[in-house]
Amino acid sequence: MHGRPKTEDGPPTRIIALPGDGIGPEVVDAALAVLRCCREVFGIEVEADVLPVGGAAIEECGEPLPEEVLKACLESGVVLLGAVGAPRYDDLPPHRRPEKALLRLRRELGLFANLRPVKLHSALLDASPLKPGIVESSDILIVRELTGGIYFGEPRGRKKEGEKRVAYNTEVYYDFEIERIARSAFESARSRRGRVTSVDKSNVLDASQLWREVVVEVAADYPEVELIHMLVDNCAMQLIANPRQFDVILTNNMFGDILSDEAAMLTGSIGMLPSASLGEERGGVPAGLYEPVHGSAPDIAGRGIANPLAAIASLAMLFRFSLRRDDIARQIEAAIGHVLMRRVWTPDLAGPGGASVSSQEVVTRLLASLENPQKLKSG
Repeated sequence: MHGRPKTEDGPPTRIIALPGDGIGPEVVDAALAVLRCCREVFGIEVEADVLPVGGAAIEECGEPLPEEVLKACLESGVVLLGAVGAPRYDDLPPHRRPEKALLRLRRELGLFANLRPVKLHSALLDASPLKPGIVESSDILIVRELTGGIYFGEPRGRKKEGEKRVAYNTEVYYDFEIERIARSAFESARSRRGRVTSVDKSNVLDASQLWREVVVEVAADYPEVELIHMLVDNCAMQLIANPRQFDVILTNNMFGDILSDEAAMLTGSIGMLPSASLGEERGGVPAGLYEPVHGSAPDIAGRGIANPLAAIASLAMLFRFSLRRDDIARQIEAAIGHVLMRRVWTPDLAGPGGASVSSQEVVTRLLASLENPQKLKSG
């Protein structure tokens, strides 16, 4: 057995780590080093099985998500993922490409809510491409619906009509899919600043009109939370012009995919963004897949310069949501802030010509902070 059956109560004692491709193995190694440190410092009993996924699984097993890997993920219910994809797999048939592993994992684990915190650390104020006066104090949570919409809707495909080629995808949402993700957003807003901005394209799309109707219905159950509606094109502009107006952004699968990558630039680097994809709770614990947003970045793979902080922050989210150890999550996040304040930066943060360190140096300094909690308290 790779982990507890999901019908048992309580947090799991074994998670599944899927390093994947590109810089995925490097950043997952960093996160697992933090996990080992937390085992020693906090006395927790959590182990990790490391298994192949994406291109690495194609090379080893001939398919992006081998059945035995999927079975292990389902048994554990908690997955830490690096990244999948590389240019050498771009010519494979669509069903065999590395990215299919990620889509199937989300579907099989029932992960419908993707949470992407976008928070600018004060130490990185000058690292953002936007003016400090615009991005200072930005703190946004993007809540993205993950299992519906145009990425999964049917019919879809390609065909020929005489001499013409045509391709089509379908945007499909059921009311229950919208309701459950909306509740996730409103529940999150309750513990933040009490504002939800629901992003759609209701002036054009029927699916967005249903989205807005259902969100309004859900909002009635949360009178203490302010609801604002915003069209996606305006939201894309407002994220750059005035990001501090946002607290929780609620949106569909495709819009969330695009807006969260745009929002990454507020933090100074896409290498700073973690994410958690959560499903229904079973035994009091939600199924969860935790991954950095940055992708496989094959151009820097193997060079020892990948920013490990998004993967480590994703591990913190794993502790918070799946292991129910918010205390450890806060300690990890404090350690991340500690190394950032001391300008222990990889090249993506330092910028061209800036003083930078290796990925390993970041991990070494962060572990030293975790092993000495008094250092964190003293700043």
